[in-house]
Amino acid sequence: MTDLYLWLKAGHVISVIAWMAGIFYLPRLYVYHAEQAAKVPAMVPVLEVMERRLLRAIMNPAMIATWVFGLAIVGMGSVDWGSAWPWIKAVCVIAMTAFHMWCGGERKRLAEGQMKSGRTYRMMNEIPTVLLLVIVVAVIVRPF
Repeated sequence: MTDLYLWLKAGHVISVIAWMAGIFYLPRLYVYHAEQAAKVPAMVPVLEVMERRLLRAIMNPAMIATWVFGLAIVGMGSVDWGSAWPWIKAVCVIAMTAFHMWCGGERKRLAEGQMKSGRTYRMMNEIPTVLLLVIVVAVIVRPF
């Protein structure tokens, strides 16, 4: 079981890194999209392809793998649910997933020409940063 646990943990960490890379970059693409749509209209189709491919080819599979590996680890019984940290992590992972879904919805709205300001996308990009900080501290430091 120990070897399996280590492989699951490695898969979980790898998929989290891929997911976070995409979740930090996609809102940045939205900033460019919102700010360049009127200035350089020829850039919009390029940004739309980048946004779609990032979401579908990297972020969606990485999110699914993160959940699968994470739930497999939980299923092995290695989490003490009597502590606060796994509950805090679970809430933050659900919030991160909700943010991911918001990103997907926002991509569709951008493709339809409905966009928020670049400033709004910059501010929204702080949400996964805060969630990531809470998750890492909850899991590694376990101050709760």
